[in-house]
Amino acid sequence: MTADKAAQIWRSRLTKHGLDEVRKLAAVRPLRSRARRFIFLRHGETEGNARRVYQPPEIPLNPTGLAQARRAAEYLRAHPVERILASDMRRAWQTAQAAAEVVRAPVIAEPRLRERWFGDLIGKSSENLDWRVEPPNGESLRDFIERTQAGFNDALDNEASTLLVAHGGPLYVLVFSLGADLLEQHIANATPLLFEYEAQAGSWRISNLAPAQVTAGYRTTAN
Repeated sequence: MTADKAAQIWRSRLTKHGLDEVRKLAAVRPLRSRARRFIFLRHGETEGNARRVYQPPEIPLNPTGLAQARRAAEYLRAHPVERILASDMRRAWQTAQAAAEVVRAPVIAEPRLRERWFGDLIGKSSENLDWRVEPPNGESLRDFIERTQAGFNDALDNEASTLLVAHGGPLYVLVFSLGADLLEQHIANATPLLFEYEAQAGSWRISNLAPAQVTAGYRTTAN
């Protein structure tokens, strides 16, 4: 498959899953980050990811996810990390602890980096997830974006070398709030992403710290 074809498929997926709406709402309040360099790490795989269902907060990493988290931590070894801010949902917290063992930085719980709460959809199939749909007894898209942006604003109002550990949904909000370009490989489980602000271009660049062949088979479903 050519790069152009892959990009076309990815753009179609963004539209299908309502991520254009996430982009539009996130762009209303762009992030003004003091940090000019930080790392984001999505949690490792869970059984909910493997089964493609909306997940509860307490679901843990499965054996594959634990291995992914440990592998991702090794890729962080070469990069200075002074602090780790993590969603306190179990899957993200376990991933953050794996990273902390390698980089020897403290982990701080940041509940505002939690995944969107999908209410009555928890346990049901997420294969056709549409971010525009308001889940019954769940969190509205607008509230989710505003809550997550507030967490990122505070987390990045600091020049210390920071690692953020969270979920697919918050990653979308982060990228769109910074006006950066999102690629499909960026949302794979346990993929460490380096964000760097390029002053001359006035834009953010995202680099995958893991070799592409390592994360090629990882789950790219959010949640």
